[in-house]
Amino acid sequence: MKTLGNSGIEVSAVGLGCMNFGMMCDQATTDSIVLAALDAGVNFFDVANTYGGPDGKAETMLGKALGNRRQDIILATKFGAKRAGAGGAAEGGGSAKFIMQAVESSLNLLNTDYIDLYQHHFPDSGTPIDETLRALDELIQQGKVRSIGCSNYSGAQLAEAAGFALGNSSTAYVTAQNRYSLLHRDIETDLVPVAQREGIGVLPYFPLESGLLTGKYKHGEQASADTRFGKWGGGGIFATDERYTIVAKIAAYGEEIGRSVLDIAIGWLAAQPYVCSVIAGVTKAEQIQQNVAAADWKPSPEQLETIGKIAAG
Repeated sequence: MKTLGNSGIEVSAVGLGCMNFGMMCDQATTDSIVLAALDAGVNFFDVANTYGGPDGKAETMLGKALGNRRQDIILATKFGAKRAGAGGAAEGGGSAKFIMQAVESSLNLLNTDYIDLYQHHFPDSGTPIDETLRALDELIQQGKVRSIGCSNYSGAQLAEAAGFALGNSSTAYVTAQNRYSLLHRDIETDLVPVAQREGIGVLPYFPLESGLLTGKYKHGEQASADTRFGKWGGGGIFATDERYTIVAKIAAYGEEIGRSVLDIAIGWLAAQPYVCSVIAGVTKAEQIQQNVAAADWKPSPEQLETIGKIAAG
């Protein structure tokens, strides 16, 4: 278990990313994944009001799957992204009006009366950060939200938000959720220093680069039809020649130390002191236990250094 930034809220070192619900997973599969996660000790569930394909079904499906187990988890969702799978920031997505409407919808769809971590999905350049934070502070005062976070912010945007909260005695972001993996480490020189200075926890998404860092995909081999790469007709931006070469080197090192590529990818992230939970999406219930086992591994300082060097190319 780790703590969400300085919030005092304890979460499992591996979280369940729910983006696949409604897109890759039907309700029955979603039910089995949620149950497997709970049985494995995963208590952190991360969703968004736009997940689940164009219709954004993921919140509804997660709410149904949880049923009377809502009290057993830490529930995180997001607001402020474009609908219909368009991605990026919605116009006015950080405004008070947008937030107040979005939170009521999410509470209803998730069948809950509070959200543990409410996250601004994408920074909104058209809305001052003070308006966003004041609206979120109001939700906390109302008891509808326990803590707040952001996603896809730059280091400068995170610093601005932290500065406003401090200067105005307002509720501050406790987490920053950004893309982060062994193969995508841009935040280490931008956002992470700000997060560490302000006591903000980092929540990596795409920790397995949509499956590339599971080791199940081989360069030049056609992916199985029931996998993400298979359904996409290849790995797209996730699967370049250079990345496959690095994964092969990680796999070779894993053989030396008795660890899989998946173990190394999740274990390395979970070992970073600023990471509070590694958000990994799955499409099958059996993948949950593999992710949990990977986070249980405690790599030595020497192993962490070696892994980092290999991943850097």
